Amino acid sequence: MQDTILKFEQLLGESAVYFPTIDISILEAKRTGKWSKKEILGHLTDSAIHNLVRFTEIDYLEQPYYHRPYQQHNLVVINQYQEMDFPELIQLWLSLNKQIIRLFKSVNEEALAYKIILADESVIDLRFLMTDYVEHLEHHIKQIKD
Repeated sequence: MQDTILKFEQLLGESAVYFPTIDISILEAKRTGKWSKKEILGHLTDSAIHNLVRFTEIDYLEQPYYHRPYQQHNLVVINQYQEMDFPELIQLWLSLNKQIIRLFKSVNEEALAYKIILADESVIDLRFLMTDYVEHLEHHIKQIKD
């Protein structure tokens, strides 16, 4: 998990420096049926909110943990990320993810093996969920940077 945490910290650090340099017209540009770069960061904020709850609940709810999906597209609209002040959005996203990193650092080997049942009834463990979260983050950060 140490490599995943280091990658996570690096992604946050680089993004915290780079995101404020992006021109607002580029951030808010929309293509039909696609999120703007600003909305992608909003999606990552929603992902952080929901995963922070998951990573926390896994520690105290009865095992196995049942993973609940969320309405990604609806939340981007409802939370009005396209209209949000971008520095405020960056700060919200960073703060949530800094807390997730703190949680990642506190998880022990036993907890990494906790079973998680997905909506389709497949089973993963906490290690996979944490690693997948960072990979998801990296994927969308690349979209914002492109």
